[in-house]
Amino acid sequence: MAELTPMMQQYFQIKEQYKDAILFYRVGDFYEMFFDDAITASKDLEITLTGKDCGLQERAPMCGVPYHAAEHYIAKLIEKGHKVAICEQVQDPAEAKGLVEREVIRVVTPGTVIESSMLDEKTNNFLVSMFRDDDTIGLAGVDISTGEFFISEITEGNAVSRIYDELNRIRPSEILINEGIQIDTDLMNTIKDIETVYITVYHEWAYQWSNAYSKLLGHFRVQSLEGYGCHQMKYGICAAGALLEYLAETQKTALTQITSIKSYYPQSYMVLDHTARRNLEITETIRGKDKKGSFLWLLDKTNTAMGGRLIKQWIQQPLIDPIAIDERLDCITELLDKQVLMDELKDELRKVYDLERLISRVSYGSANARDMLSLKQSLLPLPKIKEILGGFNSKLFKTFHECFDCLEDIAGLLEVSIHDNPPVSVKEGGIIKAGYNQDLDEYRRAMAEGKSWIASLEQQERDRTGIKNLKIGFNKVFGYYIDITRSNLDLVPDTYIRKQTLANSERYITPELKEIEDKILGAEERSIKLEYELFVEIRNLVASHVVRIQNTARIIAVLDVLYSFAKVSYDNDYVRPTVNDSNDLVIEDGRHPVIEKTLSSGMFVPNSTQLSAGKDHLMIITGPNMAGKSTYMRQVAIIVLMAQIGCYVPAKRAVIGIADRIFTRVGASDDLSSGQSTFMVEMSEVANILNNATRKSLLILDEIGRGTSTYDGLSLAWAVIEHICSDNRLKPRTLFATHYHELTELEGRIEGIKNYCIAVKEHGDDIIFLRKIIRGGADKSFGLHVAKLAGVPVEVINRARHILAQLEEADINRRSESAASKHPAEAAVAEQLSFFDKGLTAIEKELSQIDVLNITPIQAISILQDLVQKARAKEGKGCPT
Repeated sequence: MAELTPMMQQYFQIKEQYKDAILFYRVGDFYEMFFDDAITASKDLEITLTGKDCGLQERAPMCGVPYHAAEHYIAKLIEKGHKVAICEQVQDPAEAKGLVEREVIRVVTPGTVIESSMLDEKTNNFLVSMFRDDDTIGLAGVDISTGEFFISEITEGNAVSRIYDELNRIRPSEILINEGIQIDTDLMNTIKDIETVYITVYHEWAYQWSNAYSKLLGHFRVQSLEGYGCHQMKYGICAAGALLEYLAETQKTALTQITSIKSYYPQSYMVLDHTARRNLEITETIRGKDKKGSFLWLLDKTNTAMGGRLIKQWIQQPLIDPIAIDERLDCITELLDKQVLMDELKDELRKVYDLERLISRVSYGSANARDMLSLKQSLLPLPKIKEILGGFNSKLFKTFHECFDCLEDIAGLLEVSIHDNPPVSVKEGGIIKAGYNQDLDEYRRAMAEGKSWIASLEQQERDRTGIKNLKIGFNKVFGYYIDITRSNLDLVPDTYIRKQTLANSERYITPELKEIEDKILGAEERSIKLEYELFVEIRNLVASHVVRIQNTARIIAVLDVLYSFAKVSYDNDYVRPTVNDSNDLVIEDGRHPVIEKTLSSGMFVPNSTQLSAGKDHLMIITGPNMAGKSTYMRQVAIIVLMAQIGCYVPAKRAVIGIADRIFTRVGASDDLSSGQSTFMVEMSEVANILNNATRKSLLILDEIGRGTSTYDGLSLAWAVIEHICSDNRLKPRTLFATHYHELTELEGRIEGIKNYCIAVKEHGDDIIFLRKIIRGGADKSFGLHVAKLAGVPVEVINRARHILAQLEEADINRRSESAASKHPAEAAVAEQLSFFDKGLTAIEKELSQIDVLNITPIQAISILQDLVQKARAKEGKGCPT
């Protein structure tokens, strides 16, 4: 029976340890893949699948990629959801006796990418680890490209729902879970719902608390985690420790860029669930999933990659501490007051490269000389930035000025050591400046003098032999040689030693030439080797200052975000909001900041808002579609969010009482993947709001109940409003848009409700949307007018008008007939009777006995349905009694 060749035996031994990864097996100048890996890679990389003799009867499927282009191909495989194990030759083939030693030096996974070409510079690449026990979920995440490491726990409420919101905020590219989570169907389905995420199941033992705790202590070289504020996060520690274990196993390096761990509690920030982030288009638009047109697009005027990543974090985690918010607002105010310093700050920030990712690559040992040059260029503006900070008086700016490290010693080291135009490779020389190392300078001098020696020897031999076209050349096989044409062979001295015969010439060497060759080639080889050693030494020295560089990088990121807020505020005429712990929400002439940017100057119609939890806390907003109800409600939510991230807001004046959550129920679509209808999605969102809202929340509710029949929808909308208004502990600030005009009757019946509508001007069969919110309820829906504006064919509009007239006439006749069959007094009452009218019938008596403040929405629906059935009773019975 045929046996595998020694190389293929080695391949299978290594592949056995990395079954879930595509093995890049180094063979000379190529990474080769075999068998199933080759079949998969050839398809996903669109490269040719060939075969290789492996000792078996059939050739092994094989494909390969050049080692110098590997990063490009690895990126493609990662994008397709694969892991890649990089197996290098760890022994010089020239020194190998038999098979070259090979081992995997790193496993690249979606969550462990550090290559800049494979990352979005303004987006973090998080690897998240989860551990669940009972109702608590431990959560930890790391971006090894920046060194960010966080830990948290989800302990309150519906843990599965809340972890879904957190994961959607973090948007990890890879999630690590323990084996036990696989049997938790609800949690697994939740994880799988996260878009474009790779799920890795990891060893259960790595999640055991004792192992995880020891791993964290060992990494940070501490005796306790108290200094990081996470020592009581038992399940968070389990997740974080397993995460470090996984990184050690796949990255095979010390990961010194991970210098600390940040503990946070989700309740310390405003909660924005997945629905709110989607409906408010925080980071991407609903339709195109594009950044352009989103809230992030509007606010992001950052100058650095670090600032770009931080602003994305800030807008997804608004603050709930008025003091911390005011500290940010103070900075914006001072930047706007000192425009010269603000412009100088921008100019210096633009010179700073991605310090966080640069120092991570330095710590990782993967930075080349060009990375070190970028690092140096990023450090040069730091003294000027510190000088600019000295011109400000705000608390944050003063704190930054005091602790700002200009890193001048590191910049000085890189200035004297790294060449100003180094090559990409660190093993070909030309990366260390002259004068940095004496030995290196001597080698270079020998190399330079060697060339002069060769030129001098060439002229000397021409004179001695009389051969005018004698040349000294060089190739890698023979080294230096003397080339003499055949016409001059009779002049060749006896001391020349023939080495090679060509068609038109002979090549010779001499003892003197070989002596010079040894000096030149020896110096060049030793020079390149020494340069690499010096470069690694410099890189390691810089890496030892990783904490200092990271601290400065974080200050730079904050400065950049504050600049961005100030820039947007100045360009768009925003004002400083008053943010406090009250229950008030007062916005005078507020504007939707994103939509305003898409319109011509002065076209956006501003609107005011005044709400107070527990008092005038619920606005019922009516008006036709396309009139601007949804825009108005979204703009209120966006203004609150802007204020709580510490930015100026688009308004004439704003007083923002802190909101702990923003809930949105705006629009709906079928969730085909889970088999949920539009109405089911809508009701799920409503349930989430009613079960989790507090008095400090802001509720944005648009068209509740429209996904079902009119009576069902109306009864649900009514019951939802009652529930919001009935609990004295609740009564949150709420904007409620509806097409059910009957709900406007609730003003005056339930305390805290006020009616508003969108002003509309009629002009014949046409309407003009004035986009203005005014007090009162709309008396018409203008559905046909909107259909006309939307481009529905004229014949359809005309037919709809005819049908509408018939329906309205039939309704009038039905009412008249019903009234005529009654006693005149009853008829008069029946003519006026409506859903909310007062009367003396048995239905009215039954209604008067209902305690609306002490029934559940379901009970309300049941009672309402019963009353509807009674009201429909006909067949000569008249109005039910």
